[in-house]
Amino acid sequence: MRHVPAEEAQTWLIEKIAHRIGVQPAEVPPEQYFDELDLDSTEALILAGEMESWLGFELGTTALWYHPTIKDLAAHIAEESGQRAAAA
Repeated sequence: MRHVPAEEAQTWLIEKIAHRIGVQPAEVPPEQYFDELDLDSTEALILAGEMESWLGFELGTTALWYHPTIKDLAAHIAEESGQRAAAA
């Protein structure tokens, strides 16, 4: 398992969210709350599934609740992937 840096996770999240909501990645601010991004619950679940496939591990159902912005979630992904990579 590899460590995913926060910058890489943030870029991945922005690109996926931009695609889902039909805007350019530059239009998705990393500090904006997920609930302000016009993602419905189905799209959020699909995004979570894609994220798990990309990362190779599950973040948990509350990850978006406790890390409510792209920037916060990217930092959490970096921390979690770093811990998992170190333990492997």
